[in-house]
Amino acid sequence: MVNTLAPERAGHPASRARPPGPGLAARARRHQTVVAYLFLAPVLLFFAVFLVLPLGFALLLSMSRWSGFDLGDIRPAGPANFTGLFARGSTFLTPILTNTVLFALGTVVVALAGSVLVATCIDRLRFQGLWRTLYFLPMVTTVVAVGNVWKYMYEPGGLVNGVLNALGLGSVAFLQDPHTALPAVVVVQAWASAGSAILVLTAGLKSIPRSYYEAAELDGAGSVTVFRKITLPLLRPSLLFVCVTQFLTGLQSFALITVMTKGGPGDATAVAALEMYRQAFSYGDWGTASAAAFVLFVVVLVITLVQLWVFRRRGEDA
Repeated sequence: MVNTLAPERAGHPASRARPPGPGLAARARRHQTVVAYLFLAPVLLFFAVFLVLPLGFALLLSMSRWSGFDLGDIRPAGPANFTGLFARGSTFLTPILTNTVLFALGTVVVALAGSVLVATCIDRLRFQGLWRTLYFLPMVTTVVAVGNVWKYMYEPGGLVNGVLNALGLGSVAFLQDPHTALPAVVVVQAWASAGSAILVLTAGLKSIPRSYYEAAELDGAGSVTVFRKITLPLLRPSLLFVCVTQFLTGLQSFALITVMTKGGPGDATAVAALEMYRQAFSYGDWGTASAAAFVLFVVVLVITLVQLWVFRRRGEDA
């Protein structure tokens, strides 16, 4: 006798595979989360050991008095370290923090102007890879070497004064005069950091469609108009990146100023990073050094947010 009920049972809805219940799905999600965190554990551990813990320890020191080495000597000080930075007679706000902002601003202006000019010229030359490599060489040269070379070039008998003398101008004590020391170091910092900016800007120029330039040429637009109306607006994302990175580099500058001027003459080139180093390693005041570090962090954060806001108001969502 043929069983005619078997096909019906096989096709019955009750015999089909049912989707997993809510409990099984929740267990699967928990299992996936655990596996994901296991893969992330090495990175999170590295992040905690080398960023979170030092940041927490620096915050503790900014509210304490400590001369270094012996953790048992840490004494609470409250906000005294912060108020001391801005107290009457303190040099942190003026000239140190002022020098820091001026140094960063000068670096951005000089490096950005020079990089835009050089990148535009390279974009119209042959052997562009060679030129980009040549301009990038200072980036792979040690700061000590760059600082010492320029230090000798700025000497009264150096190359820079030799050029001035050949032009009929008198010698200038660039690094010995408080009025010229900071601008002289700004030029070196801008020159040394322009290589990366040129690479970014040349890549940005390559991304601009050539059809825009062809249309402008057909309309009879001049070079200045094309640069102002086409190149600069379409280069804005690259300009934003260069501005932010150059400003951050300038605000945190330490090695170049240490090599060239050591903050002198007087406090003419003293910057926040150098002051933090002095307070911690020369004077043994780690609390003040940590407080200065947090003040510099706030300054960096505020200036970066202002730059992003300005560019976004002009229509650039970076």
